[in-house]
Amino acid sequence: MQWGADEPAARSLAEKVRKAYQAGVDYVQVREKDMSGASLLSLVAELSRLHERTRRTRLLVNGRVDVAIASEADGAHLSFESLPLAAIRSRLPNFLIVGVSCHSAVEAAEAQQAGADYIILGPVFTTPSKPGVVPLGLKKFSSICAELSVPVFALGGVDLSNARDCVLAGAAGIAGIRLFQNADNIDHLAAEIRKL
Repeated sequence: MQWGADEPAARSLAEKVRKAYQAGVDYVQVREKDMSGASLLSLVAELSRLHERTRRTRLLVNGRVDVAIASEADGAHLSFESLPLAAIRSRLPNFLIVGVSCHSAVEAAEAQQAGADYIILGPVFTTPSKPGVVPLGLKKFSSICAELSVPVFALGGVDLSNARDCVLAGAAGIAGIRLFQNADNIDHLAAEIRKL
């Protein structure tokens, strides 16, 4: 494997992913925007071969459909502003899961129409990662979920204190960066989420 200058970060990420696999999370998204394509490919290929990975856990690559196809990843995750899914969906392998991040009912409807397998919708609540952005709130989040037939995952300010509210509002699950990255015990976190 050839990670070069990215190796320390990649090793740290690999250890976090190993723990997520062991905890039985459903999806792991590799979101390394600053890595070169070659380094990212090497990292994703290694993560896909970790023996802790089960058939249940899906490994996704953020924003890089090419890396997802070239590696043994299960899919790719796109932002709504990135490569339009409608332009590439028919050219993708059938096995590739593709999700899209959306921030409104219009975006979510367009993503579903384009063939998204799932949608990450948010921010549901106020979050420090999106300062100044008005959150959807549970009522709007729920109304968008009700209009969609694909699974919707809640993102943005979601933690264990409000995750159940998101599920009751129609979320198929929750997504999070800080929630999982900052978890002291990912096994405990995953177990609590499964109870929702």
